[in-house]
Amino acid sequence: MKNTFVVSCPIDTFSGYGARSRDFVKALIELDEYEVSVIPQRWGSTPENFIEQNKKEWGFLQKHIIPGLQTKPDIWCMITVPNEFQPVGKYNIGLTAGMETTHVHSSWVEGCNRMDLILTSSNHSKITFENSQYQAKDGSHVLKVNKPIKVLFEGVNLKVYKEIKKFTNKELKEQIQSIPEDFAYLTVGHWMQGELGHDRKNIGLTIKAFYEIFKGKPKKPALILKTCAVGGSNADRVEMLRRIDLIRESVKGDDLPNVYLLHGDFTDIEMNEIYNNPKIKAMISLTKGEGFGRPLLEFSTLNKPIITTGWSGHIDFLNREHCALLGGELEKVHSSAQVKDMILGEAQWFKVGDQWINNGYQDVFLKYDEWKSKSKKQGFHSRKNFSYNKMKSKIKEILDLTIPELPKKVELKLPNMSKIKMPKKDKLKIVK
Repeated sequence: MKNTFVVSCPIDTFSGYGARSRDFVKALIELDEYEVSVIPQRWGSTPENFIEQNKKEWGFLQKHIIPGLQTKPDIWCMITVPNEFQPVGKYNIGLTAGMETTHVHSSWVEGCNRMDLILTSSNHSKITFENSQYQAKDGSHVLKVNKPIKVLFEGVNLKVYKEIKKFTNKELKEQIQSIPEDFAYLTVGHWMQGELGHDRKNIGLTIKAFYEIFKGKPKKPALILKTCAVGGSNADRVEMLRRIDLIRESVKGDDLPNVYLLHGDFTDIEMNEIYNNPKIKAMISLTKGEGFGRPLLEFSTLNKPIITTGWSGHIDFLNREHCALLGGELEKVHSSAQVKDMILGEAQWFKVGDQWINNGYQDVFLKYDEWKSKSKKQGFHSRKNFSYNKMKSKIKEILDLTIPELPKKVELKLPNMSKIKMPKKDKLKIVK
C-alpha cells in the first residue's frame, strides 16, 4: 500500500497560498506515489469556495478532502506561515512562501525547527531564513534554522496562462476595451497596510508616480489596478476608489492621465483574459519584496514587457536582459507597514529609486517595440523553466532525496474460503 500524505492548507481560498496549495496537491495526486488527503484551512479574511466556483478544473480535489485526522499520517505537510507549523506525522514538511524582507521573526525559526523539511518558493526566501539568527535569552546558544531548506518554485499552468484570441468573459473584455487609451499598464496585488510609498506592493506610489510622470503629456497611457484590500465587497471597492482619489488630489497640476480599478477576485481563466487583453501592453510592479511573485510569472508567459523592482523572489525567473528591472536600495520597514511577529521593524526591504521609476514607465511606453521583442525571450524562458510540469518534477526530485524510507504498509490478502455455518445460539437473556 502507498504511504499516506496529508496536506493541511488553505486549498479552497482565493489567495496566493490557496493557488500554491492547489498546485502542490494536484502534483502529488498526479505523481501517484502516495495516498493523498487534504484538510482545508482558512487564510485570514480571504474568500473561500474557490473549488466550487472553478469546479470544471478543480472539482476533482473534493474527493481528497477530509474533515480531520483519524490516524497518524506517514507524511504530514502544512502550507502556511512557519510560526503555525506543528509536527503531526511520522515525517513533517513545512511549505511556505517565506518572507518579503531580509529577516523573519524568531517564532518562524522555531516553527521551521519543529518540522523535518522546509520548502520555500525562492532563493530569496531560503537566504532570508538562513540569515535569521537570534541569541537565546540566556546566551547559551544561537537560534537558527537547523532543518534542511529546499527551494520549490511556483510553476505556472501553461494550459491556462497562454496567448488567446477567444475570450469567454465578454463583459470583462468589453470593460477593459471601453477605455479610450490604446496603451494600458497593469498592476496586480492587494493594497496592503502602510502609508504612501510604504505598503508592500507599493500600489500608492505606483499610482502617484504614474500621475506625475504622464501629466500634461499630449499622449497618455492608462493605468489599470487589479487590486483590493481584504475582499470583493462593495465597501472595499469604495475604499479603494477613495484612496485613488486622495492620491490624485495630492498631485499638483492639471491634465492627469487616467487610472482605472478592476476590483475583487477573478478565476485563473479570467486573469489570463485580463493579461491577454490587447489594451494591456505591460505590467508594472514597484513591489518592496516578494516571496515569489506569482502574477509576474503568469504575465511573463504572455510575451509582454514587465517593469518591476530588481530584488527578492521574482528575480529567480525574471531575466535582467529581458525585463525592465529597477534599481534602488534597501530600507527599514516603515512603522505603518509593520505586522507583529511577521513584518519586522528591524528588517529591510526594497525602495525603488524615483529616477528608475520614471525611466521604467517612459522607456517601455516610448520604446514599446524594443521591449516587446525582449519580452518574447523572457516568455520563452518562463515557459521552459518555470511551468507547472517542471514544478511537479521538482517535487518528486525533492521528496525522493529527502524523505526517509518509511515502513511499507502491507495489505493482507486472505484466501477464498467457503462459508462456514455457525451453530445456532440462544437469544440473549438478561441476567438478574
